[in-house]
Amino acid sequence: MSIVGAAALIGYGLALAGLVIYSLHRGWLLFTYRRKCPRSPDRRQWRGPLPRVTVQLPVYNERFVVERLIDAACALDYPEERLEVQLLDDSTDGTAELARQRVAHHAARGRDVRYLRRGSRAGYKAGALAYGLERASGQFVLVLDADFVPPPKLLRRMLPPFLDPGVGMVQARWAHLNEGKSWLTRTQALLLDAHFHIEHGARAAAGLFFNFNGTGGMWRTSCLRDAGGWQADTLTEDLDLSYRAQMRGWRFEYLPDVVVPGELPEDLDAFKSQQARWAQGSIQTARKLLPALLKGPWGWRVKLEAAAHLTAYVPAALTLALGLTLFPAAVVRLDYGWPLLLFADLFCLVAAIGPLGFFYAETRRASGRHAWPGVLIDVPRILALGIGLSLSNTRALAAGLSTTGDAEFVRTPKRGGTRGGYRSRVSRRVAALEWGLTAYIAVAIGYALAYGLYPSIPFLVLFQFGYAAVAADSLRRPQPVA
Repeated sequence: MSIVGAAALIGYGLALAGLVIYSLHRGWLLFTYRRKCPRSPDRRQWRGPLPRVTVQLPVYNERFVVERLIDAACALDYPEERLEVQLLDDSTDGTAELARQRVAHHAARGRDVRYLRRGSRAGYKAGALAYGLERASGQFVLVLDADFVPPPKLLRRMLPPFLDPGVGMVQARWAHLNEGKSWLTRTQALLLDAHFHIEHGARAAAGLFFNFNGTGGMWRTSCLRDAGGWQADTLTEDLDLSYRAQMRGWRFEYLPDVVVPGELPEDLDAFKSQQARWAQGSIQTARKLLPALLKGPWGWRVKLEAAAHLTAYVPAALTLALGLTLFPAAVVRLDYGWPLLLFADLFCLVAAIGPLGFFYAETRRASGRHAWPGVLIDVPRILALGIGLSLSNTRALAAGLSTTGDAEFVRTPKRGGTRGGYRSRVSRRVAALEWGLTAYIAVAIGYALAYGLYPSIPFLVLFQFGYAAVAADSLRRPQPVA
């Protein structure tokens, strides 16, 4: 056997084993959710005078949604003398003038709302939040991204868990303003519902670490400061601060019955950009915090779950490796007379994919959808989308392993229900490589058909569909180079 053949077999085996491990972890989260997650909503009420709350609205070039955001924040059902709203604007376009006018409109009607602008965009979102925190007067801080529309009762519903002085952050569940827009928004909605219902639900109920999601969460101000505040050395400042706070001994609570609707990216390039930022930031956070966490006093369940959580985008690299090695590994074994191992591969791939069906079936039930047969459509679509994004996310993981906060925070474009919106920036080099992978898998399918490698064909077709869909989208609308 040649060195190339041996390398293909080893790489294929390791990638497949890694994907099975991450899939089993997802199955464990589902088991934990079913066993421990409470089914009744939180009915606690705040006792005593209401505390002062600061609502922070970090924005950057959000002219399509900024007025809606300010209006919703100023419409929160909370005593005016105990509510402060900060519009933290780093914009370089026409957003600034729209924001100033809307802030002035509500200030003239008695709201304590302020327009705050820094001298530079240093630290990106983390820098803006830190700038606002220095000037905040609230005992608690609610953060809302530009594409979210909080319901009026949000503050009153999120305060009761803070009656426990050990609670540092309370996270609400996201809903989706534009879920029905396309197959892409429906798929994203299911992925996020899985994160909030199953993952957050399981982690919170089992006493494991979980994260503030960057928006729709309220912090105790003393927790923010005790944990070191907002830091810009990762692209996921929310995940970073969440782990630092919990490592300092603060506890988090999750309220699945409190819902904050937000906008989903409506085109594939925008979603790709968002996922790449999350992939890069999460592995940066793992580099930064995981060594100390693994050495710390927490139990092995907390440590293992934290490791899986912080490396949640590693399956993108494993998926890319599997796609590259699936074909040559099959050819090598056919040449050496090991065709039965192809069926062993089929079993392993089913073991890697199988738990996803139950995971997303439970997600559909938890979010009020019919579990079956819809999940039979959802899982192949989710797998194909993950395959299509595997190159972009692997590139982001590599960048995250070699860079820290010097990487640019690339915002996710928002439309606000209009036909306009900002275009995301996608690398032409990545698009060219995606076309190369599409061609490579097409050749592999032809070879498999010609030489009878039938067990490999369903998975080659899935890879082909994933790469082709993402690559074709790069031709639909020319994009500037990232």
